[in-house]
Amino acid sequence: MSTQTLGWFGIFRLGLVQAALGSIVVIATSTMNRVMVVELALPAALPGALVALHYAVQMLRPRLGFGADAGGRPARWIVGGMAVLGGGGVLAAAAIGWMAQDRMAGIALAVFAFVLIGLGVGAAGTSLLVLLAKRVDDTRRAAAATTVWLMMILGFVVTTVAVGQLLDPYSASRLLAITAGVAALSLLLTLLALAGIDRGRADLAPASAARGPAPRFGTALAEVWAEPKARRFTIFVFVSMLAYSAQDLILEPFAGAVFAFTPGASTKLSGVQHAGVFVGMLAVAIAGSGFRRRFGSLQAWTVGGCLASALALFSLALAGVVGPLWPLKASVFALGVANGSFAVAAIGTMMAFASQGRESREGLRMGLWGAAQAIAFGAGGFLGAAASDLARGLLHVEGPAYALVFALEALGFIGAARIARGLEAASSHADHGAEVAPPSSAAAPIGAASAAGR
Repeated sequence: MSTQTLGWFGIFRLGLVQAALGSIVVIATSTMNRVMVVELALPAALPGALVALHYAVQMLRPRLGFGADAGGRPARWIVGGMAVLGGGGVLAAAAIGWMAQDRMAGIALAVFAFVLIGLGVGAAGTSLLVLLAKRVDDTRRAAAATTVWLMMILGFVVTTVAVGQLLDPYSASRLLAITAGVAALSLLLTLLALAGIDRGRADLAPASAARGPAPRFGTALAEVWAEPKARRFTIFVFVSMLAYSAQDLILEPFAGAVFAFTPGASTKLSGVQHAGVFVGMLAVAIAGSGFRRRFGSLQAWTVGGCLASALALFSLALAGVVGPLWPLKASVFALGVANGSFAVAAIGTMMAFASQGRESREGLRMGLWGAAQAIAFGAGGFLGAAASDLARGLLHVEGPAYALVFALEALGFIGAARIARGLEAASSHADHGAEVAPPSSAAAPIGAASAAGR
């Protein structure tokens, strides 16, 4: 079996794919959101429901990952997913133009388009992580996770700036042309980045090549769920990402209501948080690569990042009680650093876990964890906003109401840290709950001295 791993150039190539994916997604979830609400004067609930739909469709990630396992060529699934994603983006732009003429027909087309967007993100994103898990050495996983995440953010930034310049003056035909152009360029970039990356790879061959017909999806999913580590990590992903995303929709309103921030000032506050995320990501990338033995394992950083996020959220809760005298920007920056370190460490840990357990189940595990993340992201923003409305209705005071919600989010991170601490214990029993292949099979380490995985 080949044990060739990706170098830094290969990791950068996969980061370009993530940037291409992000460039289409940001148009659908940001630019089209604004057009529907402002230019078409539609209720904000409509784009909100469409974005929630694209998250809901990603519950199919386990099935998509299972398909990638059976096919044995993740790059093909990435390209196929990007094609579906790009097609969904173009149809969504066409639907917006149609809404101006026939609202119900346009909305119906938009629903179909966002289903395709969710399918494309699920297929391409899951398979990309599978490819990283199979081909990145364990000493590079933190840096690889940081690279891929930052490249996605780069895709967001470049696309929003370029589209912002090209879209004025707005017209439906201009939006459609720009979206089609971005989709075509993204697919071309993906094809160039993946050229030859899994050609002739023995370790990417489908399970059926060595073990006969693959099991049915339901059987394979039950086998993976029976693995203690995979099951526990799924719960960890859901709980941590629920806490992670719950503050997304309430941080800026909190700054405006309690600290009298203007819209511009609250937007800058989000910039402070993103700067913190960047610092946290780089810190884990460095500590997890060149200085791993000195600074601890990725799992230790995952637990530490969860606890640090909890502390930062408790500081925001105190800010809600103390009011304008509290150093809000420092708390928000600290939250960003903690979230960034937690997120990259969790992705690196996921990459390390994906190949641990039954052989040829990397895609299914990635899909399971990706589905848990998508559900948590879809629910987190809504629950955070709903909880703040409920708390304000009960307490009739802005600051303490937001403080209560931040404190609940902090407790969620503490719970996630407790789950993460138990992952090592689960690993010692990971192979006892399900049948595993003999040591000579593909369950052996891929690309490193230890098993690989998101």
